[in-house]
Order: sequence, then structure tokens, then C-alpha cells
Amino acid sequence: MRDIQQVLERWGAWVADNKEDACWPGVAAGLSSLIPSKVKTRVQCCDEDGITISNVMAGLRAKHPAAYDLLFDYYVFGKTFMQLAREHHCSDGHIGKKLQNAEGVVDGYLMALGIKLEIDKYIMR
Repeated sequence: MRDIQQVLERWGAWVADNKEDACWPGVAAGLSSLIPSKVKTRVQCCDEDGITISNVMAGLRAKHPAAYDLLFDYYVFGKTFMQLAREHHCSDGHIGKKLQNAEGVVDGYLMALGIKLEIDKYIMR
């Protein structure tokens, strides 16, 4: 079974370090200066996996924009539960549940589409 949190952590690091803004021209263009340097030093996925997960995330953005925003803020920008809770006007426990739900949706997309990732061999539970 795939550890979706590890997949998203590596994807988030890949997006944060994507200097060319290849996959996020409308989203990341001009935002690279907002990403803290500590976020850019994490372990990343390969480009092929990054593009694949970005495509899944684009589908999530179209269907569930709130879940997409939460995942993007947490995994790309590296915001804490407390920061997210303050922004969403709820408790950090509620943010944890929302994140878990959003992670489940992404994992479900990957499973339903039968997508195999290169990083799966490193992060299987």
C-alpha cells in the first residue's frame, strides 16, 4: 500500500524547488519568493512522478478546490496545522481531518487510474 503522505511530501518539495515553474505557470509564477528556504531542502520525487502527481492535483483543483488549496499550503508552502487552522477559522484537529480527507481523495485518484509511481518502491507501507 502506498504512503500517500510521503508521496505528497516529495511532490511538494519537487513543486517548491521547480525553478522553471513548468507545471504551475498560473499558480507558481512569481510565488517562488514566498516559499521558505527550509521547504526547498526536502527530498523530492523525480520529474516524471512530479508531473503525474501535478496532473492528479489539477483534477483535484477542478473538483475540490478547498482540498487542493489545503494540500498545496501544507505540502508545498510547508504551513503548520496551527497556521492552517488560523486561516480556515477552525481547530488544528479539524485541519488534520480535512488534510486526511484530501490525501485520501488524491490516493483514490491514483488507485482508480492505476498509476504506478517510481517512488512507490521507496515509500510503500
